[in-house]
Amino acid sequence: MQTTSAADTRPSTVPPQPPAQENASTGQWSGYHIIRRNGSVAGFEPGKISIAITKAFLAVNGGQGAASARVRELVETITGQVVNALLRNRPNGGTFHIEDIQDQVELALMRSGEHDAARAYVLYREKRAQERAAQQGSAPAAAEQHPSLHVTENGQRRPLDLGTLRTTIEAAGVGLAEYIDTEAILRETVKNLYDGIPVDEVYKSAILSARALVEKDPAYSQVTARLLLHTIRKEVLGKEVAQSDVPDEYVRYFPTFIANGIENGLLDAELATFDLPRLAKALNASRDLQFGYLGLQTLYDRYFLHVRGTRIELPQVFFMRVAMGLALREKDREARAIEFYEILSSFDFMSSTPTLFNSGTLHSQLSSCYLTTVSDDLEGIYEAIKENALLAKYAGGLGNDWTPVRALRSHIKGTNGESQGVVPFLKVVNDTAVAVNQGGKRKGAVCTYLETWHLDIEEFLELRKNTGDERRRTHDMNTANWIPDLFMKRVMENGEWTLFSPSDCPDLHDKVGKDFERAYVEYERRTETGELKLFKKMPAVTLWRKMLSMLFETGHPWITFKDPCNIRSPQQHVGVVHSSNLCTEITLNTNESEIAVCNLGSVNLVAHMKPTADGGYELDHEKLQRTIRIAMRMLDNVIDINYYAVNKARNSNERHRPVGMGIMGFQDCLHMMRVPYASQEAVEFADRSMEAVCYHAYWASSLLAEERGRYQSYEGSLWSQGILPQDTLALLREARGGHVDVDESSTLDWNALRARIKEHGMRNSNCIAIAPTATISNIIGVSACIEPTYQNLYVKSNLSGEFTVVNDYLVRDLKKLGLWDEVMVADLKYFDGSLSRIDRVPPELRKLYATAFEVEPAWLVECAARRQKWIDQAQSLNIYMAGASGKKLDETYKLAWQRGLKTTYYLRTLGATSAEKSTGKGGELNAVPTKAQGAAVAAAGAAPVLPEPEILGAVCTMKPGDPGFEECEACQ
Repeated sequence: MQTTSAADTRPSTVPPQPPAQENASTGQWSGYHIIRRNGSVAGFEPGKISIAITKAFLAVNGGQGAASARVRELVETITGQVVNALLRNRPNGGTFHIEDIQDQVELALMRSGEHDAARAYVLYREKRAQERAAQQGSAPAAAEQHPSLHVTENGQRRPLDLGTLRTTIEAAGVGLAEYIDTEAILRETVKNLYDGIPVDEVYKSAILSARALVEKDPAYSQVTARLLLHTIRKEVLGKEVAQSDVPDEYVRYFPTFIANGIENGLLDAELATFDLPRLAKALNASRDLQFGYLGLQTLYDRYFLHVRGTRIELPQVFFMRVAMGLALREKDREARAIEFYEILSSFDFMSSTPTLFNSGTLHSQLSSCYLTTVSDDLEGIYEAIKENALLAKYAGGLGNDWTPVRALRSHIKGTNGESQGVVPFLKVVNDTAVAVNQGGKRKGAVCTYLETWHLDIEEFLELRKNTGDERRRTHDMNTANWIPDLFMKRVMENGEWTLFSPSDCPDLHDKVGKDFERAYVEYERRTETGELKLFKKMPAVTLWRKMLSMLFETGHPWITFKDPCNIRSPQQHVGVVHSSNLCTEITLNTNESEIAVCNLGSVNLVAHMKPTADGGYELDHEKLQRTIRIAMRMLDNVIDINYYAVNKARNSNERHRPVGMGIMGFQDCLHMMRVPYASQEAVEFADRSMEAVCYHAYWASSLLAEERGRYQSYEGSLWSQGILPQDTLALLREARGGHVDVDESSTLDWNALRARIKEHGMRNSNCIAIAPTATISNIIGVSACIEPTYQNLYVKSNLSGEFTVVNDYLVRDLKKLGLWDEVMVADLKYFDGSLSRIDRVPPELRKLYATAFEVEPAWLVECAARRQKWIDQAQSLNIYMAGASGKKLDETYKLAWQRGLKTTYYLRTLGATSAEKSTGKGGELNAVPTKAQGAAVAAAGAAPVLPEPEILGAVCTMKPGDPGFEECEACQ
């Protein structure tokens, strides 16, 4: 039997297998075994699955029908589906109970539409079950069912200690008794064991058994995490450790970990100079119990340090290692490390993924985002591509500004030839991002920005299309429009738009607002006089419609706005914002000599809610202030500790010291307050919560300036002029001549903050940016950043596998009403996690738990607009749209511009069949098998959503787990 580590408990997507009959004799299945009902073990032979399926067709069609080419092809296909479904949960070998295999056969028959054959198979199973029951009587208890089971460990064979196994499972359920059934986990665990099984496989079976029950109650996710934690502790410590003994083990092991990490070239040797016993005593072992399965598995797979494949970090050790790395330059390093550890391990704040990966290591690349401008010469172009590779090597998302590069057919003075334009170089950028995949930890990721007046813009819009010349397509790279306000005004006015090559009008790249408009109109005049030969004129609305068409068809290029990013930038006195980053939340200056850098982390809003006297919840401002002051110190420290692969990045970061603190758990807070996302109350909470976060962040940066000094380029900034981010709405309105409609109310004492900044200045040029928090939200188990609920029940896929995600707030509410049962689970699957068509759920709950595609996109924009008035950078704003049409897209993105938003992110729309729907034995859709009784019925998808004539193309149906959905893990 093949033994596996804790990592192997995760599911994996298994590629289609060759016909099972061809594999049966090759030994390919030697790592897989079948447990029969009597407890005996046999080899896994997919050929026997084919025989069983064939017998089902024989029962329906007779011998001649079952021998037809169609049926034989069906048998082969269905067998492959069954094998893939089984292997998804055990990609590296394991055992299958005979009942589980039969469940998958039954399901595959029904999904294939072969309901007669499925019915014959169901009846056969029922008949055999009745026969066994008559022979055996009632089923024995788990302890009696396998009285002679043995396990093997280190080559030694011993009886299975069922008592210890039960104790371990019960310990994993401490504090969760009202939600879970530990006996059910034990029964399912024992059912999947066989005599002589390796002991590691016993606990792997327990993890899989608990994981399979997550859809019954979200509390099983915590149970699964604790069982996984049991195996991780054994891997790291070399022995099984009871939860009660973990605090002492942490104290003992922590200095050993530091020494081991340094000896193996993983940790910075300076960590050994800390007072390690003091830090070890600060570790809080009880916080290990906070994790859900998705969070802990993600940490295990991708974040915990390992030596030759064996993990050497435990959760609290991991958080302390990160904290120590961030405290390296502090005067009282131990006190600061403990302070940083406290907000990380309590999930009050979480640093971004690069910081978690690399803090305290020999490669302390802790920054999240890098923004570059590409110069218009061959040397500059390839230097920029080289910089992309170097910056992506150790983590970090990239944003490239390609606007300066001359357009197709532009004259090249040096060779007296014609330029091939931007597109051929972007193909190289695309392939570089694929090639540099950060050591296999995650894919490299880059976003290219191009201004709307660039003559190559039409071809740029088509880069992500699935048709056309593949040499002019970039399927792995993100793209974004960098749109000046003048273009939007021309769209509003049905005016004409002219495309130029930047080689003919290079100053447009650096001009914004009224200066841009004057220069642009002058270049248009030159086309009329014949001074400019290379240009193209078209109705602005034609180009706008093509932008929206491509956004609808491919999800790209994203819509971002040049002038709000610049006119509202605190740093407009020292440069121009030429692009955003990979996730559209960073708005920093770039030029040929400066690569903008941003360091990210996010406050968990959920952890800063407190109960009110009337039974509700509200923000705890006192706790929020404390967390943000510590977090801003951590982010500021990153700038000095960070490893810079490129000097242009170091110089820029040290000169301006920007950071990007964001938020996560916004949707959870609304659930706690019983406020629907689609409501004015949610808009108000977006306003007030962001006001508080920004107020405390700007105050914290001013405190750091008093202690450590102002950032170098402070003088002349909007900060130095007493102009705060909310004040810049007036500047934008003036530059546009209107077209800015945002509520400008406030509740905090901003005059006191202005006075403080006037006296002490700011430590950081920029402080706030709301990143997607794709991975760190998973780690701590809250909703991502400002996102609405995607679905109330779905399977999330990432590099760690597939995980059932259930809205625990909803489950608790439905349990109170006696509505949470297997039927409700089946209904949620059938309706793609939506309550809207489940009539027995009260209307107020359907409204409260409306999913992302049930929330009108205007509400997303309104919430974002209220946040944006306080933010000195931007926010990653996904637009969810059901029933997408040309009119709806047009209205939504015009509203975003009119509300003063700086950027938007992905457009996510529903397709005609956006998800497979099935009811049934529970969990098949989620790749989590259960033992519920009943038959599954295949169902058709929803009615197709067709766009209006001017917006045509395939529908973007991206959802969590799809390629590209979580590209911003490169930031967060």
